[in-house]
Amino acid sequence: MSLTLSEANRMVQAALSKADELGVSVSIAVSDAGGNLLAFNRMAGASAISATVAQGKAAASAGFGRASGSLQAASPVIQAVISAMGGRMLPAQGAVPVLKDGELVGAIGGSGATAQQDEDCAQAGLDAL
Repeated sequence: MSLTLSEANRMVQAALSKADELGVSVSIAVSDAGGNLLAFNRMAGASAISATVAQGKAAASAGFGRASGSLQAASPVIQAVISAMGGRMLPAQGAVPVLKDGELVGAIGGSGATAQQDEDCAQAGLDAL
């Protein structure tokens, strides 16, 4: 089972709509189960670095199958894995895993606003699936 491009794009659009509702500018990244970028959008006004951060949060969430914020205080083993990934994963609040029928198929992450707003946008994207 996998996440389709159409589904990923629908999630991005829902997350961007949530950002508009909150009055913030964000970058939104959807990754596949391997943490590889599937869909992405950066709103006008979102910082350039938010693009990289959103992708890192999504990769971390997909890699461990849990919200990226929960990885901030993760075990030394998880921290070692994140470190070994060479900065590809970012254990910071703002991404949530995407499951289909209980199977991990990817993650959606946001960056550019507060950590909670980033996660709220990502959750709105997930809810659209």
